[in-house]
Amino acid sequence: MILDKALQLSKEQAVTASAASTNYVDLKTAGAAYEPVFVIAMVDTSFATLTSLTITIQTATDSAFTSPETLISSGAIPVASLTAGAEVFKERLPIKTKRYVRAYYTVTGSNATAGKITLNMAKDVNIDG
Repeated sequence: MILDKALQLSKEQAVTASAASTNYVDLKTAGAAYEPVFVIAMVDTSFATLTSLTITIQTATDSAFTSPETLISSGAIPVASLTAGAEVFKERLPIKTKRYVRAYYTVTGSNATAGKITLNMAKDVNIDG
């Protein structure tokens, strides 16, 4: 897998409450429009105290995400699976997206007292591993 900083939505982002990813991707300027792209989420620091985390990939016509639409969702990932080094989400992005893409992290239960995540978009991904 080749990573491109222009396709990175979160880099070691602390997720203690529900929030959008630190970054968004403009598919037009990133050169990823109309190409197969995957989203991959890795846990950098183990999560604590929350019940689960849901990662939703959203798209919009504007960078402010005034009216975001959900493209794909991880479903609820239990805290027991949110351990350092774990790959918790890997899915192909639908081809028909709008220009801008971001992640949204939804915390269930108590807010997390610890937990960091990195989420990348990548063009070349081994889907078997």
